[in-house]
Amino acid sequence: MRSKLAFLLVLLACGTADAAEPGWMYYGGDQAGQRYSAARQITPANVRDLGVAWTYSTGDLKTKGEAIKRASFEDTPILAEGRLYVCSPFNEVAALDPGTGKPLWRFDPKLNAAMRYPNDFICRGVAFWRAPNAKGACAARIYLNTADRRLIALDAATGKPCAGFGKGGTVTIGEGPQVEGKRFGRNHTTSPPVVTHGLAIVGSAIDDNQKVDELRGTVYAYDAVTGAQRWSFDPLKGQKPPFRAGAANVWAPMSVDERAGLVFLPVSSSSPDFWGGLRKGDGKYANSVVALHIADGTVAWSFQTTHHDLWDYDIPAQPTLGTVTYNGKTAPAVLQPTKQGLLFTIRRDIGQPLIPVVERKVPQHGAPGEVVWPTQPFPIAPKPLSNTTIKAEDAFGFTFWDRGKCRDVIARSRHDGLYTPPSLQGTILYPFTGGGTNWGGLAFDAARDTVYVNVSNVMHLVTLIPQKQFAGVREKFFEKEVSPNTGAPFGMMREAVLSPWGLPCNPPPWGLLYAIDMHSGHVKWRVPLGTTEDMAPFSEYILGKTGTPNLGGPIATAGGVVFIGAAMDDYLRAFDAKTGGELWRGRLPAGGQATPMTYVWKGRQYVIIAAGGHSKLDTKRGDTVVAFALPR
Repeated sequence: MRSKLAFLLVLLACGTADAAEPGWMYYGGDQAGQRYSAARQITPANVRDLGVAWTYSTGDLKTKGEAIKRASFEDTPILAEGRLYVCSPFNEVAALDPGTGKPLWRFDPKLNAAMRYPNDFICRGVAFWRAPNAKGACAARIYLNTADRRLIALDAATGKPCAGFGKGGTVTIGEGPQVEGKRFGRNHTTSPPVVTHGLAIVGSAIDDNQKVDELRGTVYAYDAVTGAQRWSFDPLKGQKPPFRAGAANVWAPMSVDERAGLVFLPVSSSSPDFWGGLRKGDGKYANSVVALHIADGTVAWSFQTTHHDLWDYDIPAQPTLGTVTYNGKTAPAVLQPTKQGLLFTIRRDIGQPLIPVVERKVPQHGAPGEVVWPTQPFPIAPKPLSNTTIKAEDAFGFTFWDRGKCRDVIARSRHDGLYTPPSLQGTILYPFTGGGTNWGGLAFDAARDTVYVNVSNVMHLVTLIPQKQFAGVREKFFEKEVSPNTGAPFGMMREAVLSPWGLPCNPPPWGLLYAIDMHSGHVKWRVPLGTTEDMAPFSEYILGKTGTPNLGGPIATAGGVVFIGAAMDDYLRAFDAKTGGELWRGRLPAGGQATPMTYVWKGRQYVIIAAGGHSKLDTKRGDTVVAFALPR
């Protein structure tokens, strides 16, 4: 009898453990985007024992041909009701066994791989939702945004389209033409939708610097069951003539406060990026965190992080929701990192700063026709996480020759610090428009009241080009980013400020990982992130710990370990959450420019990352999802 009772207690204990095992049900770990897991099996003491548990290949290397060069595997998988869901850059979704990586089903939306999209082929993830009180097919669903502006609802159990959603499981997102010419998609989606309160809410990605009267960045909400449109929100609606602009879209992931009934939008800049003479004013909802009432899409509040943006300093990352105690004052907050390397901490209930923000004067005297906003907002803590100023004598290089080339570029360009207006002379933007924190966002450990966030430190040179000279410049610099800004008096050219050897002209570190104590806003620690190992073999022994530009974010765990890929070498790394010491690195088959995730499945903790490289950083391409775990 005693043995039977003991056996029963073991079964009950196993069942309870399985039910309580930490998962990763949403893109950011939870609807708040905290990128935090309660998993604690992996610790600083044993993380060095991690090894590859399984791998899964999307098959893209064999099937997508030359299009793989325009693909970026940025996916963060999700785990929901016993299945791991993966999205390839070409929007092919697969359900996997969480313990083995074995495919359970696969759905291919059949994108046209010959089409060109503003951000190439990207799928950062999918969304899961279970309809209340529903049973049978499509009671639980996977929602997928595709590059060609489709919102697709799939049966989570089988991968088959939900027939009652839109037309055969598909809704066309937004209005207007989907393509320009035969091979260019004007407006597409790269981040997953959020599904809440019976609605699927979607944003969009719009090409930069093509025209003044660009498409509007309207956010749409669709009935999660039927696909019928319930509301829309255009951040530029209500701007009065002579205001002319488009975009102000939401391309980064959104977050949700279920209890308050709010969805938080990271709104981007208005078009065109680097000259705003036809869109005078601060931009209102552009470059803002906007909180909408989920029920009807009306604005609860907004907070602008850049006024009258002239630098492509849009909000690139998911707003992270958490309860923060700063200087002894506790409040529900929105943590918003930016491309400038700033971290804003905003009260979630009223949209006002929890950590005070001051308006500081910034450089003036823009290009002809421009009216530069006189001040910009700066949080008093933490201090800027990215470098913002450089002088010619600060130029970096291997030798006197390449350092001299960098010095010449800096000396002949305009640079008066952060927010120097773009110019015909050529203006250095530091950090660059992909710098500071990008779409990877941050991780927030509420128990430690600590933010973990990575930044990139590189410079851009932006030059405005009079329209009469534009055609000649574009022909001369065909290999560079030269865009027309149709409808404006100036086109533009944007280029990274690199030495002849291809290294940044500004001194390292070029990539950093930070831990920030939110009680004080002070930095606990910072460490270089990444090496030049896979950029130039053996260069890390000469250059040392430089860090690299990076794309993708960190995750934090209750075990005291912070995991991050992101850097331009092919590794997933583990850092000690307390000290910042690098504890472990796992070799990847390709670039790991994605945010990892972690979960516990049948008593074993796994750490998962998409390793497929990135078109913008030109890291090694691949098509593999890699799962690491401790030995059984």
